Amino acid sequence: MVSLRSALLIAAAMSASSVALAQVGPTVEPLIPADSPMIASIVVPQPISPTIEPIATPDETPASDPALVEEAETPKAPAAVLNRNADLVSLVAELRGAETGSRELECLAAGIYFESKSEPLTGQLAVGQVIANRASSGRFAKTYCGVLFQRGQFSFVRGGRWPAVAKGRRQWQNAVAVAKIVDRGLKDSSVGKALFFHAKRVNPRWRLRRVASVGNHIFYR
Repeated sequence: MVSLRSALLIAAAMSASSVALAQVGPTVEPLIPADSPMIASIVVPQPISPTIEPIATPDETPASDPALVEEAETPKAPAAVLNRNADLVSLVAELRGAETGSRELECLAAGIYFESKSEPLTGQLAVGQVIANRASSGRFAKTYCGVLFQRGQFSFVRGGRWPAVAKGRRQWQNAVAVAKIVDRGLKDSSVGKALFFHAKRVNPRWRLRRVASVGNHIFYR
């Protein structure tokens, strides 16, 4: 006879065998194809540049870059047109000033001033014309300053210098204007190509051809 213990063991073994048949192996989920829409795409983040340029608005330019800063154009007043047909008095009034703008014109103005500052404008023009004639003649120095400082030619020049001039005086400013007129050839003088002159109060008895008498001087060629 089978003992009760053996019977119990046989019954337990049979029970375990029936349960195991229903639970064999883990549950395996079916594989999803790689191109299935069920798989979410993976986005790889791109590195962000550490330097971020500021965005300028249309009416705002970065002040740090001077090459981009445009200066506002200020309209300039048109320069006055010199009337070359005006008379001598009008031209002098238009060109009158204390500064000549160059050393050469200063020499020409000095010659006019010291030789004829108390004369009418026509007399000053004549003196200036003689200095200009000498500079272009080939017989004297080739510049106004060279003519002025040529030895023994102008008595007001001493030691390579002329006396101090008060540039605020009207007589100096007139001489500056006459010098500009002569230099630019704006007005012709009646002395023409004269190269010499002397004051009327003296008589050097030059053997030269007399050209004209203007103001306080007599002019020769």
